[in-house]
Amino acid sequence: MAVPKRKTSRSNTRSRRAQWKATAPDLVPITTPDGRELLVPRRLVAAYRRGYL
Repeated sequence: MAVPKRKTSRSNTRSRRAQWKATAPDLVPITTPDGRELLVPRRLVAAYRRGYL
C-alpha cells in the first residue's frame, strides 16, 4: 500500500479533490417487452434488452 512521505496541506488536498466531479450518465429511452418506456444509462441498454436487469 502506498504511504505518503509527508503531510499534504489542507489547501492542496481540497483543490486536488475539487478537480474530480461526477457526471450524470446519459439516459436512453428503451421499450420493455411489456410495453413500458424506460430511461436507462447507455451502458446498460444491452443488459435491459436481454432481460438481465
